[in-house]
Amino acid sequence: MKRTATLLLAALGLWLAPFALALAPLPPAASSADDPVRLRLELDRPVLPADSRETVILKVALDGFRPAAVRRSPVNLALVIDKSGSMGGEKIIRAREAAREAVRRLAADDIASLVVFDNRVQTLVPARRVGDGRALLAAIEEIEAGGTTNIHGGLLAAADELRKHIEGPYTHRVLLLSDGQANVGPSTPEALGSLGARLVREGISVTTIGLGLDYNEDLMTRLARRSDGNTYFVEHSRDLVRIFNQELGDVLSVVARRVVIELDFPAGARPLRIVGRDGRVENSRAIVELNQLYGGQERFALVEVELEPARDRASRPVATARVRYEDAATARRATQEASAAARFSADREKVVASANHQVQADYAANRLAEARDEAVTLANAGRREEAAARLREVGSSLSAMGSAYNNRAVVVTAAPAAAEAARVEAAGYDNADRKEARARSQQIYSQQRTE
Repeated sequence: MKRTATLLLAALGLWLAPFALALAPLPPAASSADDPVRLRLELDRPVLPADSRETVILKVALDGFRPAAVRRSPVNLALVIDKSGSMGGEKIIRAREAAREAVRRLAADDIASLVVFDNRVQTLVPARRVGDGRALLAAIEEIEAGGTTNIHGGLLAAADELRKHIEGPYTHRVLLLSDGQANVGPSTPEALGSLGARLVREGISVTTIGLGLDYNEDLMTRLARRSDGNTYFVEHSRDLVRIFNQELGDVLSVVARRVVIELDFPAGARPLRIVGRDGRVENSRAIVELNQLYGGQERFALVEVELEPARDRASRPVATARVRYEDAATARRATQEASAAARFSADREKVVASANHQVQADYAANRLAEARDEAVTLANAGRREEAAARLREVGSSLSAMGSAYNNRAVVVTAAPAAAEAARVEAAGYDNADRKEARARSQQIYSQQRTE
C-alpha cells in the first residue's frame, strides 16, 4: 500500500511539473558574450512590508556592449545648421569648426548630408558616402549667416536625405544646431515634437544643440525627447567642438536599434505610470520604445507598480519583461526575457536591508527632474508659488525616502530642492537657468552621457 502511494505521488508530480514550470518566474534570458544587449530587472525593495498595499519601483535596464572584434555599424548622418543672421560672427565660425571635426570622425563608407537654413532651406551636400570628406569640408567653409529661422523646413530636408538610405544597415541621426527662435513655418514645441515622433517611427533620432540664450528650450528638448535623441544647452560657441565630438562618440557607438521593451504584469500587480520617459501603460501592460542603445551605456525605464497586500514570507511575481531589438552590427533581430518577483516580510529591518540604493537613486533623480520641469512651466506662467511648492513637496518626499532606507545618494539628490524652491519663489527662473533645467531634465530622462 505504501509503495502504491509513493508511485501515485511520483506520477502526480510528473504530471504537475509542466504547470509548476509555467507558473514559476522566468529566469533572465541566457545571453552570449557576442550579444550587444543585456536585460536586467530590479526592484527598489525586493522585500516589502507584509499585509499592506505597496508601490514598488521596477527598473528595466538595458546594458549595451560592443565586443572589440566587432566593427561598428555605419551611420547615416544629416548635419543641419542654422545660418540665420543671429549666427553671425564667432558663432558661425565655431559652427563650421565643429562641423569639420564631425566630418573627420566619420569613415569613408558612412553616409552624410549637409543642410543649412535661415528663412530658406538649402541642401548643400545631398546624402552620399563620405569618402575622403573633401566635398563636405568644402561645403562647410561656404556657410555664411543671414536671414530668419526655419527649423521645421531644415528638419524636413534632412529627413528626406536620410530616407535615401533608410533601408540600409545604418544608424540614422539628425544633428541640429540652432541659436534662435523658429519663426518661419511650424514653430511651436508641439509641432516640432510631433515631427520628432514621426521621425523616430522611421528609425530617425534628432539630437538638438541649443546655442546661446535666445533659442526656444521647450522646442529643442521636446524635439529630442519625442525622437529619442540627445539634447544640449551650449551657452558659449567655444564649446561647440567638444559637444559635436561628444555626440559623434554616441552616434558611432550604437550597438542596437529599434529597441522595444514590453512589460506584462500578473494579477495583484498594477502598473501605475512610467517615470521620466515616454511610454504607454495599457491595463496590465507597459511599453517603452527606444530608438538606439550605445555601447558602454545603461538605458532604463522606471515603472511605479502597485502590489496587493501579501502575508509574511509570501512572494509575488511583479512583472515579466521582453526586449526586442536589432543588432546594429549584423541587422539580426533578437529577443530577451527576464522576470522580477517580490517577497514580503513583517520584519521592518529586512525590508530596509533589502533596499536597492541604485534603483532608489535613479528614481530620485527622475522624480526631481519631473518636478523641475513642472516648476519651469509653472514659473513661466507666473505661478512661482506653485512652482516652489512642487519642488518642496518632491524634495521632502525624496528626503524622507532616503532617510528611511539609509540611502545617502537619495538624500544628496533631494537636498538642492529646498534652496531652488526659495529662489524660484523669489525671482522665478532666469533665461540661462531655464535652459539648463530643461536640458538637464531631458538628459536625466534619457540617461544621456555627459562629460
